[in-house]
Amino acid sequence: MKNSFGILAAFLGGAIVGGALGLLFAPESGDETRRKIVEALEKRGINLSKNDMDDLVDEIKSQVNAEEK
Repeated sequence: MKNSFGILAAFLGGAIVGGALGLLFAPESGDETRRKIVEALEKRGINLSKNDMDDLVDEIKSQVNAEEK
């Protein structure tokens, strides 16, 4: 049961990060993309401030850049 929860958590985490990365590389402005990410998260009950969102974007960018090297 505990292993199933870990697999589910990993899947959901990957889906969220994948969705966020897909939006980040979409052909829209950064502000528009961030607004869409915030709206998508708010629909799921997750509220982020602008600073929290900027921190999340920076973290995702650094992880993507690290994986590209």
